[in-house]
Amino acid sequence: MAFLFVLLRNTLNPNELIWQLIIAFALGGTLAYLFWKQRKEIKMAQDVKKLAEAQETAAATSTKQMQLQSYERLILLADRLALPNLVARLNEPGLSAREMQAVLIHNIKTEFEYNVTQQMYVTQEAWEAIRNLKDQNMLIVNQITSFLPAEATAQDLNRSILEMLMQNPKASLHTIVSDALSYEARKLMV
Repeated sequence: MAFLFVLLRNTLNPNELIWQLIIAFALGGTLAYLFWKQRKEIKMAQDVKKLAEAQETAAATSTKQMQLQSYERLILLADRLALPNLVARLNEPGLSAREMQAVLIHNIKTEFEYNVTQQMYVTQEAWEAIRNLKDQNMLIVNQITSFLPAEATAQDLNRSILEMLMQNPKASLHTIVSDALSYEARKLMV
């Protein structure tokens, strides 16, 4: 080692030695800086990836939450569209059967339209079930009204609707629709 130092000392003058040391330190510093910068970029990329994964998870959770809320609203809608519930909620004894028909149909349409945006968050089958419930209930109200005499009252219409549903429980879809919606919501919670 001492031989190498003596050899370098004899062959290099002090200015050349200083320049070579400056170049060596500059190269070493540059390499250290580049290594540090590369490690920092890798760490930043990993952090960005973790943040993106966290946002994806949060978005998926948020979407699932919105879907569950939509199913909840549609189950409530199915309950509100159930003919026995409509008749009980909208019972107006002083109306004629035709006026009561208009009230029931208007309420069914209004309830449905109020919840129409929920279809974005539920399956096509779930939305079809709700639409079928609406259409069926409107059909039942219209058909029963058409069989009543012109002088029939709202009480006559309401009684006829309830009697028809008691005689033919399968005519009312609201229980089936509610069960189907509950099943879909439970699938999301798994």
